[in-house]
Amino acid sequence: MTDPLLDCDPSRPFRWLYLDFNSFFASVEQQDHAELRGRPVGILAAPGENTCVIAASIEARTHGVKTGTPLHEARRLCPGIIFRPARHALYTAYHRRILAELDRHLPVERVWSIDEVSARLLGPQRRPEAAFALARAIKAGLAEHIGSCLRCSIGLAPSRHLAKLATELQKPDGLVALRPEDLPGPLLHLALRDIPGIGRGMAARLARCGITDMAGLWSLGPKRARLIWNSVEGERFWYGLRGADLPEPRAPAIPRSIGHARVLPPALREAEAAHHVTRLLAMKAAARLRAAASLATILILHVEPARGSATREQGLQGETRLRQTDDDRVVLGELDRLWGQLPPIRYWRVAVTLAGLIPAANATPDLLDWAAGRSSPRLAEAMARIHRRFGRDSLLFGPAPRDRDAYAEHKVAFSRVPD
Repeated sequence: MTDPLLDCDPSRPFRWLYLDFNSFFASVEQQDHAELRGRPVGILAAPGENTCVIAASIEARTHGVKTGTPLHEARRLCPGIIFRPARHALYTAYHRRILAELDRHLPVERVWSIDEVSARLLGPQRRPEAAFALARAIKAGLAEHIGSCLRCSIGLAPSRHLAKLATELQKPDGLVALRPEDLPGPLLHLALRDIPGIGRGMAARLARCGITDMAGLWSLGPKRARLIWNSVEGERFWYGLRGADLPEPRAPAIPRSIGHARVLPPALREAEAAHHVTRLLAMKAAARLRAAASLATILILHVEPARGSATREQGLQGETRLRQTDDDRVVLGELDRLWGQLPPIRYWRVAVTLAGLIPAANATPDLLDWAAGRSSPRLAEAMARIHRRFGRDSLLFGPAPRDRDAYAEHKVAFSRVPD
């Protein structure tokens, strides 16, 4: 079998281009509002003083403000910081414009999140001079057609993993190429948590094995990496870090679960308002369930009380079994029943998860089809068309919230690909 580390034409070393936007939400706001350009900006998760920064501009980051920084701490670190509420629909619109611009230069292989994409380089594009020229053309096109504030870091490498890592080496507005023969030198200054694929839990596991820095990680062999990861993913990580372009593992036919969560702004923390938010989250999850041609058998409701109501860290959770379903009415009915068991207090965060998923094609139909928990396909499609045209809260099952505009705001997490 060919060694994946040797299967690379030295005259065409780059197989992947990875693009990561810098401070995306804040950069969009700076592009949209000229008075914010060059100034420290923090994007807030919700209105009010008891909130946190979900995105910080490059200028704010130089003062130590980052994702998760509490508002009061951001003010202390950066006295001149300007706060703006998140406008997720605007960020999604820019995301779509960016994809259209990238399509002018090369096909996007995969969209990883609202601010990260990867593309496979083919033929002459893999030569260093052509790859660098393409990356510069992409940057110029984004500046001209999207806006000069939307800066990105681009990584070039033989493997997607290494190309993504290259984007971390030079920010903002970086362009970095990594080749196996240059390694590990350019990587040795990185902390383990800077490496894609190493989170808090994996860093702790590596530390228990005596590996606390990049030099120690690099010294691992592939088999030991597999043992530490307790999975073949450890070996894949080892090869990818060295530039081996391994085929992607087959994705599961359906996800394990589908869910949505929301940190509530102060105006939506009363029990009635929080309940309406969970209903909207449940409808979003059910819509994604139908898109995945799957049925749920478990519904989980998790809520975290606001300060002064209960122990916020523990939260409250309810779970119920569902008959194989993708029907909004069934999901909402069970959700309402679970909510009725909760105390009528103020809530800080709510989450709805549909789990125990099975392919819809494998479901066993009920003799009484109306009671089987399946929605009419025609009804589901009609509702989907209405939601796409007029908004997700334009047609609801059950009572409507008093202030519909407060519930309808579109949210996008960094790690999620916008619908």
